[in-house]
Amino acid sequence: MGKLNVAIMRYLTPEDFRVLTAIEMGMKNHELVPAAMAASIANLQHGGVNKLLRELCKHRLLSYERGKRYDGYRLTNTGYDYLALHSLTKRNVISSFGNQIGVGKESNIYTVANAEEEALCLKLHRLGRICFRKVTEKRDYHKHRKSASWLYLSRISATKEFAYMKALYERKFPVPKPVDFNRHCVVMELIQGSLLNHVAEVSDVDALYDDLMNLIIRFADSGVIHGDFNEFNIILNSEEKPIIIDFPQMISTQHQNAEYYFNRDVNCVREFFKKRFDYESELYPTFSDINRDDNIDAEVVCSGFTKEMAKYINIELGYESNEDDADDDEQEETTEVNNEECIDTKDVEVPSDIPDKHDTSSNSTLNYIFQQMKLKNTMCDEDKTNEDEDELKSLSEHSENSLDHFESRSILSTTSTIPPDEIKKRLKKQMAVQSRKQQSKRCVAKGEANAVTRSRRENTNNIKQNHGIWED
Repeated sequence: MGKLNVAIMRYLTPEDFRVLTAIEMGMKNHELVPAAMAASIANLQHGGVNKLLRELCKHRLLSYERGKRYDGYRLTNTGYDYLALHSLTKRNVISSFGNQIGVGKESNIYTVANAEEEALCLKLHRLGRICFRKVTEKRDYHKHRKSASWLYLSRISATKEFAYMKALYERKFPVPKPVDFNRHCVVMELIQGSLLNHVAEVSDVDALYDDLMNLIIRFADSGVIHGDFNEFNIILNSEEKPIIIDFPQMISTQHQNAEYYFNRDVNCVREFFKKRFDYESELYPTFSDINRDDNIDAEVVCSGFTKEMAKYINIELGYESNEDDADDDEQEETTEVNNEECIDTKDVEVPSDIPDKHDTSSNSTLNYIFQQMKLKNTMCDEDKTNEDEDELKSLSEHSENSLDHFESRSILSTTSTIPPDEIKKRLKKQMAVQSRKQQSKRCVAKGEANAVTRSRRENTNNIKQNHGIWED
């Protein structure tokens, strides 16, 4: 996780970025992505993909690892950076890359410029560092997930920060102007100033103290609490006016620990002014002074905020009415009724030759009803199923194989009227498809060891070395 070197980026081809994107897509449901899967997703030839994978590993954009069951590739932080920078470059958001100007426990800060040579600030979120790994305790990025990769958590953090920054900037808060974001990168306005932690003295301490306390109250009146309001996240411009940065940890005033975080922000400012400027004031805001007049937490869905709270607050502030809620409830009830109609058992036709309902030794009646229910559910979702099938046909390389598999189901039917010659032809075609699949599974890319073969070899060696336990 050192400094980012973008010199190699100019020499990467579109096929290289295609392979990086394929690895990223494969990592959505795989810890390690095999080379065959990467080639299938990238829609490139296997031989060429293996060459590209080796080159990307040499530049440390990918890492090749050996797992317990199979081997594969993993996207590194640098590779993820390259993907985000490539997307931002194609959007004409940035055109040149500068120096690193800051390092935090969760991010790296760089200077960049757009096509008009206007200086901007690029923030790369870096969750997973040794100094800050208690993300599950400090943040709610996981939500209901048991585990997630650091790259995905960094992406969530960047998305949250851009949403907060945009909502605050639209309400004229002293925050950097958000420009764009992609994956774990956020591009914003470059503020010319100094961190409050680096400032030794100011011309008017009272005015600066009042501005900071008023900002804390203004945040809370809008429905949010900064959560990390200290000298490391406050920049003083040339006019000694504070500008607030770093927003991923913001929470709602409806959070169960909102009062604790509010008081902590206030105490951080008071303690800093006491130590640095020898200034202590008896006037400071409290949580009871909050007079809510906005709904940023409902707009951005902050931590500790629910949909029920959003509806209630929007009604109180006049953004919604009770009639809208009634219409929503009617729509939900109508949807529930329609869903119930799809699975109503009254419309199921039960044949006369089924066993008696009092016969507890047979479950054919229930099975038949369940089959009818499944059939009606399938009919209700027919449009959605057709769309999914079309999408799968366009993305899969072996769509013809799936169609053959679908057509072969009629062979198992007892009422089939397909000629025997057609059945033989379909069976022969299906067997050929299965044989091709088996051959593709047996293929091992050059330079890689098959994990299954390696495990069998290790087991064989263990048996030979411990042959004494197998003797009589």
